[in-house]
Amino acid sequence: MNRASIESFFATLQQANPNPVTELEYTSVFELLAAVLLSAQATDVGVNKATRLLFPVANTPQNILNLGLAGLESYIKTIGLYRSKAKHLMQACEILVREHGGKVPRSREALEALPGVGRKTANVVLNVAFGEPTMAVDTHIFRVSNRTGLAPGKTPLEVEKQLLRRVPKAYLVDAHHWIILHGRYVCQARKPKCPECAVAQWCDFKPKTRA
Repeated sequence: MNRASIESFFATLQQANPNPVTELEYTSVFELLAAVLLSAQATDVGVNKATRLLFPVANTPQNILNLGLAGLESYIKTIGLYRSKAKHLMQACEILVREHGGKVPRSREALEALPGVGRKTANVVLNVAFGEPTMAVDTHIFRVSNRTGLAPGKTPLEVEKQLLRRVPKAYLVDAHHWIILHGRYVCQARKPKCPECAVAQWCDFKPKTRA
């Protein structure tokens, strides 16, 4: 995918969805952080079902701590790996209260120092909450970036660096939303919906079913 194709690719996605947002439900930066932490190897739908019950009861670091580990687990037990996620979220809340006054820090270093928060989660928070032009490379972004030729790479970090180099600045802040949604609903893993794809003409992927 060359520079002109990339420009057309994102212009088309932008036209179809001018203001893309995450499908995780949240009303504060902390709720976003907690939801993203819980979403590892889980669907946004599954996380939202749990947080709709959790957040009305506890949606601050201190309130999560007040629940206790068993209490937190009872709200998120429908999510995969809930025990380890509950432990990480509790530990993260302890640090947020102790070191950051209960607020979510804005720096990558401070975010990645929180248990359960890796580079991808930090990138989501920096982008969605603080408007930073970061690329949170999940399975959808990794697949779409490689399949289309947008930003080929063998590791998530390689893909992230390629995207930051290749995506035009005008689209950087929203780009990861567009790519995730495209991968989730159109450029799917097993059967990409190429005949329905609005950006197929700029894509390097040539399925057998396409002439």
